[in-house]
Amino acid sequence: MTVFLCNACGTSFDAGDEAPQSCPICADERQYVPPPGQSWTTPAKLAATHRNTWLELEPGLTAIQTVPAFAINQRALLLRTPAGNILWDCIALLDDATKALIKSLGGLSAIAISHPHYYTTMQDWAVAFDAPIYLHARDREWICRPSDHIRLWDEDALVLSSSVTLVHGGGHFDGGTVLHWTGEDGKGVLLAGDIVQVTPGTDHVSFMWSYPNMIPLSAPEVADVAERLAPWPFERIYGAFTHQNVRQDGNAIVARSAKRYIDRISK
Repeated sequence: MTVFLCNACGTSFDAGDEAPQSCPICADERQYVPPPGQSWTTPAKLAATHRNTWLELEPGLTAIQTVPAFAINQRALLLRTPAGNILWDCIALLDDATKALIKSLGGLSAIAISHPHYYTTMQDWAVAFDAPIYLHARDREWICRPSDHIRLWDEDALVLSSSVTLVHGGGHFDGGTVLHWTGEDGKGVLLAGDIVQVTPGTDHVSFMWSYPNMIPLSAPEVADVAERLAPWPFERIYGAFTHQNVRQDGNAIVARSAKRYIDRISK
């Protein structure tokens, strides 16, 4: 019996003798099926051709990314706190080197994921580190591979420790989530996934219902995301992809960007 991974998004499916006929994550209009059609790989094949790289973004926060690029090519973020290490978002490749390095840093106390595009092999990470997976309940329909480690939550915010809180932002997905961390310097940090997307100049963010298909959110939906994030003080923002790093004025950038978006889409 084989666990199959979608080559387009990295989602993993229940072990079987044959690959799934389709990937519901890709069939949804927030993702896409590549022109040649759906294709599949396995964790073993992925590990044979790819590896994970590590980059410290700031003290306590490290990006993990697979090379060469695989599927959506997002990065996972390893957040190290006195209360335990948290994996924010997930990547499909979990090889022996990655397991050994994370275990040397103290393992994982929790896994938290912003939205279904980054569920990937969360089940395998949870087993490897005996860690719970926190997913917002509004996205339960997108879980393609059940796991006893999954913990669904449906509040506006979920406190994981004195310095880490999951915040329900909505927008891109109904259960869209961000992580708020106080930061080692006491200034707030937002791990944003795709709920807010850091733009190339890193002085604005944007909001979309579908990024690859360029389908916008409505003005009320963007206003709702901004309103949900406003009470949380944060200076820095780290997005889902390399170089999506806002180093200062995070709150002001989100507020200003939401106003710009709403003004434009309301014309």
